[in-house]
This record gives sequence, C-alpha cells and structure tokens, in this order.
Amino acid sequence: MAQWTSAVGAAQLARLLKSQQDRPAGTGSRRPPAYRALADGVRLLVLEGRVPVAARLPAERELALALSVSRTTVAAAYEALRSEGFLESRRGAGSWTAVPAGNPLPARGLEPLPPEALGSMIDLGCAALPAPEPWLTRAVQGALEELPPYAHTHGDYPAGLPALRAMIAERYTTRGIPTMPEQIMVTTGAMGAIDAICHLFAGRGERIAVESPSYANILQLMREAGARLVPVAMAEGLTGWDMDRWRQVLRDAAPRIAYVVADFHNPTGALVGEDQRRRLVEAARSAGTVLVADETMSELWLDEDRAGTMPPPVCAFDPAGSTVVTVGSASKAFWAGMRIGWVRAAPDVIRSLVAARAYADLGTPVLEQLAVHWLFSTGGWAQAVELRREQARENRDALVAAVRRELPEWEFEVPEGGLTLWVRAGGLSGSRLAEAGERVGVRVPSGPRFGVDGAFEGYVRLPFTVGGAVAEEAAVRLAAAARLVESGGTVGVEAGRMFVA
Repeated sequence: MAQWTSAVGAAQLARLLKSQQDRPAGTGSRRPPAYRALADGVRLLVLEGRVPVAARLPAERELALALSVSRTTVAAAYEALRSEGFLESRRGAGSWTAVPAGNPLPARGLEPLPPEALGSMIDLGCAALPAPEPWLTRAVQGALEELPPYAHTHGDYPAGLPALRAMIAERYTTRGIPTMPEQIMVTTGAMGAIDAICHLFAGRGERIAVESPSYANILQLMREAGARLVPVAMAEGLTGWDMDRWRQVLRDAAPRIAYVVADFHNPTGALVGEDQRRRLVEAARSAGTVLVADETMSELWLDEDRAGTMPPPVCAFDPAGSTVVTVGSASKAFWAGMRIGWVRAAPDVIRSLVAARAYADLGTPVLEQLAVHWLFSTGGWAQAVELRREQARENRDALVAAVRRELPEWEFEVPEGGLTLWVRAGGLSGSRLAEAGERVGVRVPSGPRFGVDGAFEGYVRLPFTVGGAVAEEAAVRLAAAARLVESGGTVGVEAGRMFVA
C-alpha cells in the first residue's frame, strides 16, 4: 500500500523550486553542488508546508526534464533527502516527502506559537495583539449579566443573535449604507465567514481571483476547498489595485468569486482609494463575479490625518449587496481570541448561507456574541479600538526604526494603518530567512506564503505585534538570520548581542 496521500507534479515542483532565489554568492564563498541546492530547496518547501508531508514527488526523470538538469543530479538530491529523513521511498510506490523523527509537522497557515514557546522565540508570525484590557474583561462581565434569558433557550442561532445582527446593521447604516438585520449573518470569525461564502458560491474547480500578494490563511482555505486561484498583482507600492489587470482577469478568466482587502491590505498595508473601489465593483458586476470585500482592518487607521477621511466601504457602491459580499470581524480590531465575524449581503444570500450552516458549525457562541454586543452598545468598542490603534502605532514606529537601523538594505513603505509591514529582504530568499530565523529565535513568515506558486520569494511579512526593546531585539535577530543566509555561518552570543561567525 502506498504511503503517500497526495502528489506534486514535476511542473508544479519546478515552479516552486525556481522561485527560490538567493543573493549571489559573495567573494570567497562557494555555491553548493547542484544536487545539494535541489535537496535544500525541496527541504525548505516541506518545512514551510508549501509541499505537504506524505506528498508523492515526481519520478527522477520527470523532474530532471522539468528543471533542465541531469537525472544524476535529481537522484543524488533524493538520496540526500532520504538520508536526512525528508524523503521515503519504496520500489514500485515511488518517493514521498517526510519529516525526521522528533520534528514537528510544518504548519501550512500562520498559526501562533504556543504560549510556552514565547520565552525563547520572538513571534512575528501572527498579526495579532494582546487583548485591549480592561475592555475584554468588562465585555465578558457585561455578557454574563445579559446571559440568563438566553440560557432558557436552546442557544442555537444560525444567523446570529437578533440583537447583535440589528446592532451590526445599524453600524453600517450609520456609515451611510442602509442595512437591515436580514442582511447580516454572524459567523465564527472572518475565516468562518469566508469559508461559508466559498462553499456557497464556488465549488471545487471554480476560479477565485485574489490579490497578489494576499492573506496566507485565506489562500490556504481556498486551496483546500479545491478552488483554482487566479492571482491579480497589486499596484506598485501602497497605491492599491491595478485596475487594468483586474478588468482583464474578470473579463478573461470569469472567476466566480474575487476576494479583496481594500482597507490596509494584508500583507502590504495598502489603502485602496474611492475611485478604484467604485470601478472594481462595476467591473465585477459586469463580469457576474461575486466580490468578497474583507474589511477586518478597516478601523485600524494609525496616522491621525486618516481620522474621518477613510474611503467609503466597498459595499457603498453596491448597497443592496447583490454583487458585494462584505466580511467583518472583531478579531483584528479588538482581539484574535474574540472569534466573532459577520457577513453583510443581500437577504437571499444570507438565507442561503444560514441554510448551509446546518451542515457546518450550526452557529456562533452566544456568550461571545453578547460580549461584542455589549462593546457596540456601550461605547466600549470605540475606546478599545482607540487603545488598539495606540498600541499598533507605537509598535509600527518602533519596528520600522529598528529594521531600518539593523537592516538598511531591506526595502518597504510604511503603511498608514493595519498591522503588517511588507518587506523586500535585500535580495535574500524569504524561505531561507524564515528557516534561519527559527535558529536565531525570531519567527517570521516568508513571502511565498502570501502568493500563488512560489511568488514573492524575496519578501517577508513583519507584523506590528512587538514594540520597544522587543522590536529592537527582533530586528537584531532578523539581521543575524540574514547573515546566516548569506554566509552559512553559525550563531553565537557575545556581551548579550547575537552575532554570526
């Protein structure tokens, strides 16, 4: 019986491997043999989860042809991987990826580190901040006071608590988009909302257009749902969408869904202007594409001159919700542990989503819904979000200053809001930086996690989750990781400061 559970084609593996570009070797340094570079490339793909464990690899001849190398090179690379525990083989069954005994399985998303690991590792993998106290505690206490009447019911509200649906609808109406409670469904976070939308609108094999780069966990969700992802490159810098490319993709690929983040885009931090929002809604309507607008970052403007000057929501250009399906969440603006999200769409779309929910998670926890309702109805939300902005602003400024000091060759633009910095890593491989970072005590996600088929190998994403001395130490460790990638040296510590020998 075969030990592999999936397969990676030769052309696909070749694309992933060719995306891994390192800075040219410096004076006196030597490039590894071709077989060693190939083995290292496959190992990195496995460690990052971009090639799954127990995935059957192409036959040696097929991969050699796809890479334009000799079969001897591929055979030697496979043998090196077998000796290191990253490949297993059996005559007649082929070769499949593995991880050495005792190694943790790689994560395919961006899961946060367990709390017990935080003492030795600076975690820049997850773009989430600690809870904005005392507002979390107050919200839970307020929810407990409101709980008794609900405790006498079955507690099953597939569309969400009526009081919270009405409150969310009122918030949209206040923003200038008249909304009825029937246009709202409460979900288990934004991920739960987008998962439900994908299952409703896009079956296996359907095309979904996504910004390139885009949010890694959403990309993985869509892949595992069987979608065919169509990347649409962002415009240069922080200028938003490239509308010529969007119109071409919507016209030529006819995707069933298009997923976008207009407000402080994750990972780039771009804020899309009003005119681009209007034109994309018009283009999606003409193409018959459902436009899924993720506005989980919309309240996280950090620069003071953005207060009161945010562009209208994407759904403002489709108030009935027939083309634009909007997703919101408490997880980014408030706390990741508050797993409350929502969908705003046309009533018939909401009814379909609610009906399908019976076969998924049935509903969202009542106590957490009551806590978010308390925040919205008492003014606690506005005060908590303001605290969140202060934390993120201070962290952003500290991280920017530290990275510019320790890694002056790294390139980035400072966004006006959101929680992430998208960094071109001075010609280094983001995958290799992520691996080296684990060795020096800083966890950072590589650029290819946010792209399709190995794109953005030269980037890393840095979230605004640490500040002060921790941000400075994170930059020191990133610089050490960069030197490791460049030199292949070892890590040491002298006078409390890390160095590479």
